[in-house]
Amino acid sequence: MKNIQATIITIGDELLIGQTIDTNSAWIAQQLNVLGIDVFRRVAVADSEADIQMALDEEIPRADVILITGGLGPTSDDITKPFLCKYFGGKLVVNEVVLEHVRQLFEVRNRPFLEINRKQAEVPDVCTVLYNEMGTAPGMLFEQDGKWIISMPGVPFEMQSIMSSEVLPRLREKFVSNAIIHRNIITSGEGESFIAETLTDFEAALPPYIKLSYLPAPGSVKLRLTAKGADTERLTAELDKLHVQIISILERIVVATEDINWQELLGRTLLNNKATLCLAESCTGGYVAHLITQVQGSSQYFDGAVVPYQSRLKTSILGVDKQTIEQHTAISEETAIELAVNARKMFGSDYCLSVTGQLSYGGEDAQIQRGLVWMAVDGDKGVKTKKFQFHYNRHLNKELAAHMGMLMVWKYINDKL
Repeated sequence: MKNIQATIITIGDELLIGQTIDTNSAWIAQQLNVLGIDVFRRVAVADSEADIQMALDEEIPRADVILITGGLGPTSDDITKPFLCKYFGGKLVVNEVVLEHVRQLFEVRNRPFLEINRKQAEVPDVCTVLYNEMGTAPGMLFEQDGKWIISMPGVPFEMQSIMSSEVLPRLREKFVSNAIIHRNIITSGEGESFIAETLTDFEAALPPYIKLSYLPAPGSVKLRLTAKGADTERLTAELDKLHVQIISILERIVVATEDINWQELLGRTLLNNKATLCLAESCTGGYVAHLITQVQGSSQYFDGAVVPYQSRLKTSILGVDKQTIEQHTAISEETAIELAVNARKMFGSDYCLSVTGQLSYGGEDAQIQRGLVWMAVDGDKGVKTKKFQFHYNRHLNKELAAHMGMLMVWKYINDKL
């Protein structure tokens, strides 16, 4: 059975100059992957008819499905719809269903309906209209030589609505593709080279339709098994068996057996242990608390956080001894210990993570090496500490500190620290 291949084309000058981050392509690719459709190219082009035409001319001969986002709207720089109309040899006509929908949206929002908004209801007469429940610009489906070209707005929540309600059901019905199945394992404690060497024999024995990928990140390595084929049931059984084998081989360093972020992993662990967590964050400025509270239901295990960014607040709010800071500095193992112990007492939590460090140059501890971070976890096993030395810019150092802090709590709870 042939694998259906797709190209994603994103349109917009703002994407090319970095003003807007393209999250649409990643989301679309994830949805297509579930259907067994391979995304083999992602193309970003400017708001230019010539560039859009070049992309379509190149992609239509080799892709089965092309999904386009961006350039749909009432303003003069929204050129996608008139261009596609011309490209596929049609003319713009008013779709009465879309027109009524646009009118109702403006009425609900208590905004005047202008003549320019009427243009949103104009669609090429050679397309299938994909209704946009979340906005005014409809999606459009064109067919050429058995290929599908689908155009959607660039606004993420509008695009996702059209994909979910209109596009995915049609793709599922139209294209029967080989299954694409993944299994993930997240490890921590060893680097990519060590893991690859450990799995040499395992990887050599893999059949050609199953692939093992290494996805390293600071502090962790994700392994992804991917199987492709027509027999979904057989593939799933085979992949599950291989998944268990890797977990057994790497048992010492396995953190998770699914694709999950640190805050979800930690939250699940705290829930399973009926435990609570608090934070004393200095250099991360509350970022760990932000990540933890991104998870729905985090109030069941997260008590709160204190952000004593200045040394005087470490002393006045959390009771860190002035002599500790004078003798050892605010970025030290001793200060991290007092922050964790005192914050845990204040909150009455089962566990507390403290983070104190120097993410970049400057500040009250300018003499401290950039990237030096001390962390401590206090809980039922006493206080355990760890020193980190990050080597990146301020933003990435903060990101890494937050992730490593959550992983440190997870390891503490699971006796792996």
